[in-house]
Amino acid sequence: MKRILIALLLAVASFAYGQNWLTDYTAALAQAKAKNKPVLIDFTGSDWCGWCIKLDKEVFNTDEFKTYAAKNLVLLKVDFPKRTPLPPEQSARNTELAKRYGVQGFPTIILLHPDGTKAGEMGYQPGGPKAFISTMEKLSKNRN
Repeated sequence: MKRILIALLLAVASFAYGQNWLTDYTAALAQAKAKNKPVLIDFTGSDWCGWCIKLDKEVFNTDEFKTYAAKNLVLLKVDFPKRTPLPPEQSARNTELAKRYGVQGFPTIILLHPDGTKAGEMGYQPGGPKAFISTMEKLSKNRN
């Protein structure tokens, strides 16, 4: 029963987030490869991190970003909430991903090319969706 409640809460949170944010890394990479789109990974503390909440409000929850993301990105949310417990398996996967990408603070945004190689990373930046999208487009051109 507890797992069902958690799954429902995550589904509601995903719907409220406004886009199709995946939580499974493998599925996101498969979708990116199939659609030839980069993966935007949002490492976030969704219910406690002030800058994460600000990024959600100023960028991710805007119509401009939603339209851009639907056409150009596969979205992956890697959350580290404090008040909303995640299933233990999801929490462990999120911790592994944070270690893999050397995440040291929130929000950390990682952009992967469709083949899974890292294009770049950033954190919160002012300027709303236009500035954010511009940075994403510059990062997507990186081939280190």
